[in-house]
Amino acid sequence: MKKLDLSSLHLPHWRLPLPGPTALTALVAVASAAVLLAGCASPGAPTPRLAEIPPAALGLADATSGSAAASDAAPVRWWATLGDEQLARLVDQALRDQPSLAVAQARVQRARALAQATDAADGPQAQLSAEASRQRYPEHGLFPPPIAGSVRNTGTVNAGLAWAPDWYGQQAAALASSLDQARAAQADAAVAANALATQVARSYVGLARLVAQRDVAQRTLAQREELKDLTHQRVGAGLDTRVELVQADSALPDARTQLEALDEQITLARHQLAALSGQAPNALDALTPALGQLAVQRLPGTLGADLLGRRPDVVAARWRVEAAGQDVKVARTAFYPNINLSAFVGLNAVGLDQLFELGSRQFGVTPALHLPLFDGGRLRAQLGGREAELNAAIAQYNGTLLDAVRETSDAISSLQSIERQRREQADALAGSQTAHELALQRYRAGLGSYLIVLNTESQWLAQRRAAVDLQARQVDTGIALMKALGGGWIDDTGPATRTAAAPAPARAQ
Repeated sequence: MKKLDLSSLHLPHWRLPLPGPTALTALVAVASAAVLLAGCASPGAPTPRLAEIPPAALGLADATSGSAAASDAAPVRWWATLGDEQLARLVDQALRDQPSLAVAQARVQRARALAQATDAADGPQAQLSAEASRQRYPEHGLFPPPIAGSVRNTGTVNAGLAWAPDWYGQQAAALASSLDQARAAQADAAVAANALATQVARSYVGLARLVAQRDVAQRTLAQREELKDLTHQRVGAGLDTRVELVQADSALPDARTQLEALDEQITLARHQLAALSGQAPNALDALTPALGQLAVQRLPGTLGADLLGRRPDVVAARWRVEAAGQDVKVARTAFYPNINLSAFVGLNAVGLDQLFELGSRQFGVTPALHLPLFDGGRLRAQLGGREAELNAAIAQYNGTLLDAVRETSDAISSLQSIERQRREQADALAGSQTAHELALQRYRAGLGSYLIVLNTESQWLAQRRAAVDLQARQVDTGIALMKALGGGWIDDTGPATRTAAAPAPARAQ
């Protein structure tokens, strides 16, 4: 038999109230016919579904296979492992007092409230109402004399009950979607906390670098003052010309400028840390962290697929795929008949003195059926939109997954390179220091000039500046690696309803 396509007809849904003792029998008959006719409102061919990137395609080891170990996770409160108590207190205070985290938590509460509202709509709905009015009834209105032309009181007391059975799982899918969105918001809050802890730690390392660079700049200024005094002596003795004297004098303002620029950057870095930790701008004016006290984070042995369950941004994207899959299911159930059952009982009377008399009672039962017979075009468009949203969620998940693996791989590669750079730079630093010490020994033995001592010290100071930058960069990159590994987050978003279109997120081990 050829299927009849009525998708081009756009008529409103039918609502069929069926009062009387045979209402239920008639409703069942109509519902049975509706199931047969609902094929006219066909959802059509499904939209091609995007594929999710498998972890193995990104080089992530399968921690469950036994052939590869799980990747090393960032420890809980990883910032405490950096070895600086001041930093640990600042991060803890920021996570407690920073207003941006309060905003993220408020979004979680809102998503949970919406899920509770969706859950409440699934059960029977009961209500009780009472009202009274005083009005004049017109002579030519609905009511005959003696009510017509008189002013009377009217009272109504009603109790109603309504229920829409979830025959096709529409309400269950809507609830699952709301719960998935709430879980995604919960993971988003963890993303915000992870980003804040990382920002505080990296700002702290930046401040420590500036303080260390200031020490080197202070020694550079003292060295240039010594060089100026020595040049003045040599000019007085006729060993140097005025050219060397002008060069020595002009080097001092440049050194003072560099020192002042570092002081400005230190002040701004302290203000930033104060703002991140929810304090007044000048609350950390005395903060002077030591770069040498900060520990370097170790590299993970293996980058495993369990990384996907440790990063809150990946888990949040995973839950949004789940929610979009449930929304597609809701859109598909719109093609099926919808049955609503409602009943009421109460009292109604013209004249409040008669409201509670036996003759004022009223009651009724109203089963209703909505049949999407001739609205297939609109419903198909709605379903197509939901399927497009699912594909967008999958694409966003794939993009988040790619960024997660790239961010982690970049941090590991940079740490490996910085370690090699530090070994080479340590040799250069040691060589410049040795040259300076030898020049100083020759000067004290009367075999060399102090000018040579100062020149070798300039090379040594340049290597010290490079060593400070590399050390700070190594600690900073280690912090970035902790963030890339999930920031010590443990997935607490809970289980969700599984669908074939949206498999479960990877779990933290």
